[in-house]
Amino acid sequence: MTQKQLFDADTTRFSPVPLVLLAGSLLALLFAPGLMPESYSWLGHTTSESAAQGVPGAWLARLGFLLFGFGVLWIARSQRSRWGLGVSLLHAAFGILMITTAAFSTRSWETGAVFDLVEDSLHSFTATAMGFAFAFGVGLRMVQRLGRRERGWWLDALALAAATFIPLAMNFLPGLDGLLQRLMFGVAYVWYGWAARSPGV
Repeated sequence: MTQKQLFDADTTRFSPVPLVLLAGSLLALLFAPGLMPESYSWLGHTTSESAAQGVPGAWLARLGFLLFGFGVLWIARSQRSRWGLGVSLLHAAFGILMITTAAFSTRSWETGAVFDLVEDSLHSFTATAMGFAFAFGVGLRMVQRLGRRERGWWLDALALAAATFIPLAMNFLPGLDGLLQRLMFGVAYVWYGWAARSPGV
């Protein structure tokens, strides 16, 4: 399928597929810490670390990232007529980067663990770019809603605040990295779930 076909297709009818993908992703990331070594803490260690290089059970978190990415791609396509090309492309970029983040894993948190520096660096890049794609995509969607006097701008504002301030908080509260990042993921799940629940939202 070409890029034009992907974003010009009329897919405004409701489909449960993205909600199923998002729900599967959420469950995978919720249960992923249960497969981690005892040294892993969901409060202090991030979801990326539950998918880290060389960690037993990392496949479940990676699956969660893949499902999330494909779910967002589906939503970006289905909302093209409502969101416009710019917003849709930003959220499609988020989905693609989420999938790429699953492919390139971060280093393990365990001291002395062997890791691939290039893969770790690629993970950092894709994760950072993903955050920017989400923030700009949500921000532009909020501008659209306000300009059209549509409902839901408050959720955009909440998601934008989470994408901006939670990463900053993680710099000052390193012992709560895992909790804070999961809170940010939770906001993203709610935002995309809202978008997926009916066409044109």
